[in-house]
Amino acid sequence: MPAQLTFRDVTLGYDRHPAVHHLSGEVAPGALLAVVGPNGAGKSTLFRGLVGIIKLLSGTIAFTGLNARDIAYLPQTAEIDRSFPISVFDLVGTGLWRTTGIFGGIGKGSRDKIAQALGSVGLTGFENRGIGTLSGGQMQRMLFARVLLQDAPLIVLDEPFNAIDARTIDDLLALCKRWHGEGRTVIAALHDMDLVRANFPETLLLAREPVAWDTTADVLTSENLAEARRMCEAFDDRAAACADTVRPSQAA
Repeated sequence: MPAQLTFRDVTLGYDRHPAVHHLSGEVAPGALLAVVGPNGAGKSTLFRGLVGIIKLLSGTIAFTGLNARDIAYLPQTAEIDRSFPISVFDLVGTGLWRTTGIFGGIGKGSRDKIAQALGSVGLTGFENRGIGTLSGGQMQRMLFARVLLQDAPLIVLDEPFNAIDARTIDDLLALCKRWHGEGRTVIAALHDMDLVRANFPETLLLAREPVAWDTTADVLTSENLAEARRMCEAFDDRAAACADTVRPSQAA
């Protein structure tokens, strides 16, 4: 089966200063992949490049059988403007844009789908609440409901379990497993190594450059984790963008 995503010597960054270097690898359809690494390792930058928010500095990301509407992206909650005057119902309803378009109407069928999505994440009764009134866990549940409505084959989650309670983590993790069981591809940036070991069969360890990408047990070794910390601490944020060449270590 061909890869759903193929990274070929991808470098990403801002103002031509790289934050992710020379990433190559493949993601199979239906994968359940964790992306881990120290703070500042480039996980969020990688996801922004993957969903098209920022452009690649070099390299390519190839999609097989996908287009932009086939990707559901859940950003970190810190990127959500909680002061924006929108209700829970209306924000979750934006997950239907893939099928209705930006200016599509919300008929009874759509309203029923929104209600079902809210029920699936335990937010029935929160429809008319402003998003600024939600707790951290409720906010994540709402964003997962939006992802549910997008009904996408590729789901990209940036720190979906950060700073939320254990019950919410369990409920949302069950949704990730449900998506995986449906044959969807789920890629999640995570920091809880015990959670990754217990639930994600494949892991990419990133430290501005890929440290290891394989089965989780083979990746999350003490040696690899120590190397990732060392690489992030040694990284020069002022470095120029990488040349479009393959490093000697990659040519082997």
